[in-house]
Amino acid sequence: MPTSTIDDKDTAAIEAARVGVAICDRSSWGRIQVSGDDRLNFLHNQSTNNFQILKPGQGCDTVFVTSTARTIDLATAYVTEDAVILLVSPNRRQFLMEWLDKYIFFADKVELSDITQYTNTFSLIGPESDAVLEKLGIGELIGQPNGSHQVYMIAPAEKVRIAVGSGLVAPGYTLNFPYTDKATVWNKLLEAGAVEMSDRAWDTLRILQGRPAPDSELTDDYNPLEVGLWQTISFNKGCYIGQETIARLNTYKGVKQYLFGIRLSSPTEVGSAIVVGDEKVGKLTSYTETANGYFGLGYIRTKAGGVGLKVQVGESEGEVVEIPFVSHEYP
Repeated sequence: MPTSTIDDKDTAAIEAARVGVAICDRSSWGRIQVSGDDRLNFLHNQSTNNFQILKPGQGCDTVFVTSTARTIDLATAYVTEDAVILLVSPNRRQFLMEWLDKYIFFADKVELSDITQYTNTFSLIGPESDAVLEKLGIGELIGQPNGSHQVYMIAPAEKVRIAVGSGLVAPGYTLNFPYTDKATVWNKLLEAGAVEMSDRAWDTLRILQGRPAPDSELTDDYNPLEVGLWQTISFNKGCYIGQETIARLNTYKGVKQYLFGIRLSSPTEVGSAIVVGDEKVGKLTSYTETANGYFGLGYIRTKAGGVGLKVQVGESEGEVVEIPFVSHEYP
């Protein structure tokens, strides 16, 4: 959802994610299970990160791109003993099932399963997330690398896979578990001190932090380097779909536009041109109203400038600011 308008409850949840802990139901996101002996090699060849170095209990963020390195989705992968679970954006689940399936050849030992309807996903977001886990008697994951995960019991729910990482820049954890345990797990987390966060508040927070979304920042118009998703890309692994374009842009420092945050003086609309003087330098891709004003995401041409640049977006004046989810530094 590219535009958000929040209420007081959403504002409280966003504040909880900043200084306490919030819980967001992300069960509408897709969960694709990739199994078979060739699963790691398959995903290694179909996305930007290095799956061949991952062991059970580890995970990573990765980007699925087209053959010309245009972005499809930013996904999180969790490697288990016998499968890889992909957490994908809600509006990319069916597309990725079909897209991945067409790259499975006759001799490949790979199977895809859409397990979305059989599972749920919650995210704990905020610096007090560790305290929630400690109250539940689950302390082993605290301090572990992002993507690390194990299966725990949150009684009476027995198979709750908890992973380090909230899906945003804020510290936290993501929980995946059978759909039959939804009410049990939700209530236990609320009792442990988490504040309920709506989808609308999540979308506002992801805009403020700069997490790109399909159909907004992730489209056929942009590649992962323009987005700033360097942390999801391995530059020393072998070939994968879109690798040539990404490698060339990195080698020759050829990124011509970057995703930035824009602090705005008044309301505006997604799709508005970003202008400096009489020159169009970019386009607004997401927009939200917050308790502290108006904020958007947009791509801006590299030659126009970066942080601190004064721009016009529709009828609104704006200032370009950093967003923590992405990076604009070449590795």
